[in-house]
Amino acid sequence: MGMKQYSFRYDKGTVEFAVPEEFVLYEIMGNNRPALPDPSGAYLHALDHPIDAPPLKEIIKASDTVVITVSDITRAWQKNASTLSLLIDYLNQAGVPDSNITVILAVGAHRMNTEVEFVEICGPEVCHRIRVVNHDAWDTKNMVYLGKTSRSTEVALNRLAVEADKVILTGGVIYHLMVGYGGGRKSVLPGVASLETIRQNHLWSISPTIGGGSSSYCQNMSTRGNPQHEDMMEVAAFLNPDFLVNVVMNYEDKIAGIFAGNWISAWLDATRLVDDIYCVPIHEKADIVIASAGGYPKDINLYQSQKTLDNARYALKAGGVAVILAGCPDITEPKEFFRWFKYPNVFEQEKALRKDYDLPGWVALRHLECCRDYQVVLLTRRENADYARLAKVHPVFSMQEALKLAYEKCGLSRPRIALMPFGANTFPLYSDREA
Repeated sequence: MGMKQYSFRYDKGTVEFAVPEEFVLYEIMGNNRPALPDPSGAYLHALDHPIDAPPLKEIIKASDTVVITVSDITRAWQKNASTLSLLIDYLNQAGVPDSNITVILAVGAHRMNTEVEFVEICGPEVCHRIRVVNHDAWDTKNMVYLGKTSRSTEVALNRLAVEADKVILTGGVIYHLMVGYGGGRKSVLPGVASLETIRQNHLWSISPTIGGGSSSYCQNMSTRGNPQHEDMMEVAAFLNPDFLVNVVMNYEDKIAGIFAGNWISAWLDATRLVDDIYCVPIHEKADIVIASAGGYPKDINLYQSQKTLDNARYALKAGGVAVILAGCPDITEPKEFFRWFKYPNVFEQEKALRKDYDLPGWVALRHLECCRDYQVVLLTRRENADYARLAKVHPVFSMQEALKLAYEKCGLSRPRIALMPFGANTFPLYSDREA
């Protein structure tokens, strides 16, 4: 029996393993795109040739105070450290001094970033020139109430963003297991929103029926009819950002596309490239799925690695085995996440979440739904074993252990295997009809 060799990213390195070639059903890779040959030039070109907006230099006045939202350390793959200085230099050339520019790290309800992480996110040059601050969703004194959405979400946003003359959103677009896609309006909500605004909006991620679990409308690619996404768009419209720059990365975590301009239409154009690269039609589900989050920082903790498990399940038969590669060096973050695993079953956890909603609780609910419907083996660091077991997954510490356990749990002599080397990004779109 011929063996096929694979090398998947894991933590800050790679792991190598082999599976019988005749067992391989799919390698779920999508449609990769080459990196832009001159990303700096393309970035500046996008600022001067935006989508559905005037050039940024025509929007900005020299006297303006400018807030730039930047994603936190869990989104370091967006490579803001290589692009943010270009944007700030451009603003300087438009007459805006460094003293009028503030970078807000749009952490939403994540933990605060450290000053060391400021440098990793923004680059040392920017951190030495520009005021960089964490958004603090708990700091109610520094929120401004703006009104309610049509779904009665109370909108309170970071005072710096609300009172700035101009707001520029930056970030990256990829699939999102709750609101269809990342990027765009997510820089506002949850990015710079109050904790209560985040909580009220995120309640839409639960089914309206008790016992229904996570909402069936809240999943990858889903925006139309997705109540949480639609509510987010309304919240962002209260701020009405002046400009957006979002990137789409290829499989090598290099920039494949830059989308600048109107905060809605430029983002929508970016989502189309995401679909083109990362949506993978499949017509049969596997007995075993082996999926890497894509390495650090996509596998920084179990909370972020849920995206990989969630994607893997779309390629997996009911009761099948998911082998998830996630080093999780920061496994205890966010602190609230693991408190949601104390409940005896998914139904009890869901009831508790309805009474005391937070985003880690919803991610835990989605995680437990996956563990209820599938068997999950987690390749992770040895020190993470107790946390993995608490989260109802089976920890292993080598790919040899992972494969042995997966074959045992599958119970088939010739299992069909799907491989997802970029599991946090690729979305298997299942149809039982051949194209």
